[in-house]
Amino acid sequence: DEIGSDTYYGTKNKLREEGIPFEPRHARQITYADYDKYDYIIGMDGENMRDLQRLTKGDPQRKTYRLLEFAGASRDVADPWYTDDFDATYRDVQKGCAALLAKLKS
Repeated sequence: DEIGSDTYYGTKNKLREEGIPFEPRHARQITYADYDKYDYIIGMDGENMRDLQRLTKGDPQRKTYRLLEFAGASRDVADPWYTDDFDATYRDVQKGCAALLAKLKS
């Protein structure tokens, strides 16, 4: 799916509300070549992390992180698919990204 599609109305509305521009994007599955290439591979929830463990052959170099780990939380990012709460998801993503940026700067 892409962020430009109608299924992401809540995401698009929240981004507009926050004044964040967006354009259609496409996701792709991580590959093992990505594991060699990148230092940080970020998941949003437990299901992502289980998939990342499998796709990275057990994450031997400890490169995979749940986004909110950087903010000191051991929980998933709120998923609006289940909650329909795009504000909570935005807060979680903003908090995790700010903490990740601070780590990268230090």
